[in-house]
Amino acid sequence: MPTLSLTVNGQAESLQIPADRLLVDVLRQDLGLTGTHVGCDTAQCGACTVLLNGHAVKACNVLALQAAGCEISTIEGLSPPDGSLHVMQQAFKDCHGLQCGFCTPGMVMSAVDLVQNHACESEADIRNGLDGNFCRCTGYQNIVRAVQQGAAQMKG
Repeated sequence: MPTLSLTVNGQAESLQIPADRLLVDVLRQDLGLTGTHVGCDTAQCGACTVLLNGHAVKACNVLALQAAGCEISTIEGLSPPDGSLHVMQQAFKDCHGLQCGFCTPGMVMSAVDLVQNHACESEADIRNGLDGNFCRCTGYQNIVRAVQQGAAQMKG
């Protein structure tokens, strides 16, 4: 079996994995990072979104070996070492941008990517930027508010 070496949440990892293993399975099953959710297995829902070299990807659609040598950030690695919430996580909490919470890790990771790498100036920018991340509970208005609040704090 091939060896996969990558950095996950700042920690170097090296694992022997089958060549057809998905990144989401390595994160959840091999590394125990279950905050990355599996919702659809077809890259439709966004629940499995992580940052790969700082950019949002759907981990159910990436072969783990494609991430060799890369830096992966999951929802577990977003918080500061003191255990407090990242400003985007806090914004989701403050603005009630979650209900059941299933989509929240992927939504938060996509929001962080949106703020760091794309236009995030208007409600339309946010809605377009979160396209591909589905929430079946909130109706999105509170999610948009959360991203606006989180973006303001990340930029300020």
